[in-house]
Amino acid sequence: MPLFLRFIAGGRSLWQRNQCNEDIAARIVEGRSELRLETIKGILVERDEIVKQALVGGTAVQDGCMRAGPRVTGVWIGTAQVFDPATHRITLDISPTQEMRAALEQVRVEVLGEKNAGAYIGLVTDITTGKTDGTITVDEDILVSGDKIKVEPEDGSGMGVYFVGRSGTEYPLGRKLTENTRKKLIFRVPALPHGFYTLKIVTRYTGAQRLLNENRIITYEYPLIVPGPGVETGEKGSDG
Repeated sequence: MPLFLRFIAGGRSLWQRNQCNEDIAARIVEGRSELRLETIKGILVERDEIVKQALVGGTAVQDGCMRAGPRVTGVWIGTAQVFDPATHRITLDISPTQEMRAALEQVRVEVLGEKNAGAYIGLVTDITTGKTDGTITVDEDILVSGDKIKVEPEDGSGMGVYFVGRSGTEYPLGRKLTENTRKKLIFRVPALPHGFYTLKIVTRYTGAQRLLNENRIITYEYPLIVPGPGVETGEKGSDG
C-alpha cells in the first residue's frame, strides 16, 4: 500500500517537495545574504552544463551527495558488435556518497497516511489575478483543481485545507470552503505572512459512498507564494 511519508532530520521536518536550482539558490542567499540570487542561479546552471558534458563524455561525476556514472544496458555479442539503439540504452548509475549515507542514517520517517495515486492537485489559480504561477493573494479566493480532492467529512477532526510554511508551521483556512467537489475547491486565502507555502489537503474522500478509515493527505508539488519584501528576490520572508 503506497503511503505518504514525512522525513525528519535534526528534529525538524524536511522540505517535502522537489527542489530545483532556483530553490537551492534561494537557500544559499538565505544563509549568505551578500550573494545575489541571480549570481547563484547562474553558477548552478553552469555547473549543470559541466556535469552533463562530463557524463555524456563517459566520465563519472561525484559531489558531496552522490556519484553518477554513465552505463550502457543491453546484450553485447562479441567485441565487433556496434551500439544499436534498438537493443541498447544509455543510462546513469547513481549512488550516494559516504557522507550522504551517513546523513541518511540520521533521518527518521513518520507515516502520515495512505497515498492514493488517483488523488492529486493539478493546478492552483488565483481567481483575482488569473495567475497559475504559484503566486496567491491574501484574503482573496483561489481555485484548486484536480481529482478526489473533496474535503470529506468537512467538519471532521483534522480535515481541511492547510498552507504549510517552510518553517513547518501549518495555517488552516479558518473558514468554510466556498466550493467543495471531487475535482474543484474554491476558498479564501487566510492572512498568511509573506513567503513560500505547500498546499495540503486532508480528507477521507474516495469518490464512492464509503470513506477511508485513515486520513489521506494530498499536497501540491509546486510552491505557493505570498509576495512580499524579500520573497521575489529569494530572501527569507516571514515564513519563507
